[in-house]
Amino acid sequence: MTVMTLALGCDSSAQKQNGTLLSENETLKMQLTQAQTALEQAEKDKAAAMTRAQTAESANQQSEAALAAEADTGAFANIEGVTVSANGNEIHVSIQGDVLFDSGQEGLKTGAKKALDSVAAILKDNYSGNWIRVAGFTDTDPIKYSKFKDNYYLGFERAHAVREYLLTKGVDSKFVSLSSFGPDMPLDTKAKSRRVEVIVVTP
Repeated sequence: MTVMTLALGCDSSAQKQNGTLLSENETLKMQLTQAQTALEQAEKDKAAAMTRAQTAESANQQSEAALAAEADTGAFANIEGVTVSANGNEIHVSIQGDVLFDSGQEGLKTGAKKALDSVAAILKDNYSGNWIRVAGFTDTDPIKYSKFKDNYYLGFERAHAVREYLLTKGVDSKFVSLSSFGPDMPLDTKAKSRRVEVIVVTP
């Protein structure tokens, strides 16, 4: 009888210890899960913070570039037939088509070269190595009496004429691209719509 009582007592003690260990194990598992969850959240917070920092830095750089471009527009001021504006990190130098060309033609007028000489000099002095796009634009009237198939061809040939003239004045051809928007981006008048834009991309 005494032996049985001792055996039962040992079993009961072992069960209690086992139960305690199981409880501690569950507690440790819970703590580990909580720690892992907290770590994952911390990593997410870190990634989000880095993204916000990168976004802020990018926005700051864009803002600085835009301010620099806006400040640089003054270099092209006071050139006859030329208007200039800043758009982000781009300087848009717009030259009136009627200053550059006769109606429906792509050959530069003699008087146009004075304005282009000034633009070329500024490009060489202030923007050597910057990417430059020369884009041709027309009004929305369909072409009727011209050798050009449509306004896109006319816009391209006019942009090409301006580009070629700038190159003769020393602008580096490696950095100058060419495009035509034809009638796709008209302004508030037909006269203003007919233009060639020299677009300077600032760093």
